[in-house]
Amino acid sequence: MRLTKAELHKLMKNKLHKAGLKEEHADIVADVLAHADARGIHSHGAMRVEYYAERISKGGTNKNPNFTFEKTGPCSAIFDGDNGAGHVAAKLAMDETIKIAKENGVAIVGVKRVGHTGALSYFVQQAASEGLIGIALCQSDPMCVPYGGTEPYYGTNPIAFATPSKSGKYLMMDMATTIQAWGKILHARSKGTPIDPTWAVDKDGNPTGDPLKVNALTPIAGPKGYALQMMVDVLSGVLLGLPFGKRVTSMYSDLTEDRNLGQLNIVINPAYFTNVEKFLENIDQTMEDLSTMKPASGFDSVRYPGQSSMIREENYKRDGIEIVDEIYNYLTSDDVHYNNYDHKGAFAVE
Repeated sequence: MRLTKAELHKLMKNKLHKAGLKEEHADIVADVLAHADARGIHSHGAMRVEYYAERISKGGTNKNPNFTFEKTGPCSAIFDGDNGAGHVAAKLAMDETIKIAKENGVAIVGVKRVGHTGALSYFVQQAASEGLIGIALCQSDPMCVPYGGTEPYYGTNPIAFATPSKSGKYLMMDMATTIQAWGKILHARSKGTPIDPTWAVDKDGNPTGDPLKVNALTPIAGPKGYALQMMVDVLSGVLLGLPFGKRVTSMYSDLTEDRNLGQLNIVINPAYFTNVEKFLENIDQTMEDLSTMKPASGFDSVRYPGQSSMIREENYKRDGIEIVDEIYNYLTSDDVHYNNYDHKGAFAVE
């Protein structure tokens, strides 16, 4: 099934609102999800709606959060999400981060006590669209084995970055610190397709290509990815006084309970460091240098970070966003959810 971004947004918003979110909050969550699907990041798009709807319905997402924002210094602040929808808190917090960076050059805002915030690229793009550099990182469920370990300790702990350019394009990255994000495995399950066996291990610690047998993910580049996971957990968990490491709650363990997750938003105003016009021109030059480079054997071209998602976004504008039938049928049904996720393990299985 192919839908326009607007059609998909409407379906997701309606379902989330029916589950109990305020209309304006449902609209923001749907916007973040549609952003992900429109860039081909389906692991963080419509396939997440049923899980969110079940958590909202069962009380694990605060339907009427009391958001608070406290400046703690000229360039720092804390946004308390009161365990409302994480996407909403993260977006509003990034709005505040942008304001501080415009005034003072840099800004760091801790976003605490939130649920899952979705694709971090959405939030760093907020900053880039304002001519600023955006960085975001957040903790997640313990589902990755540390380098040399046998039990999950850290989550996929993603990091995102975006910078503007004179042409209006963005240099952008949004990456898990595992070889692959859990959402990609969830997407493979929904399509009934195997995964790359380097992505995960089974209960015996052996590589597996079966998405239903995944017991833990593996870090990118071994000890380097493991170290990045530690950094993200410290900056978005320990630093904000939140549960950390294996103490972070599982996404599926009890959908009636708060998640208490953390995210850190960082925004840099280039005008405080260099000539803005030259900066924007040099970002465009970076893109041109990379995209015109001679590709290695087996590659058609060299793409700069974020280019592939941008190409997919343009293609989807023309052809529509492809949504698997099972998800489309759910979105268009009268059911809010099907009790598919509550009290499951970290990988949504018994």
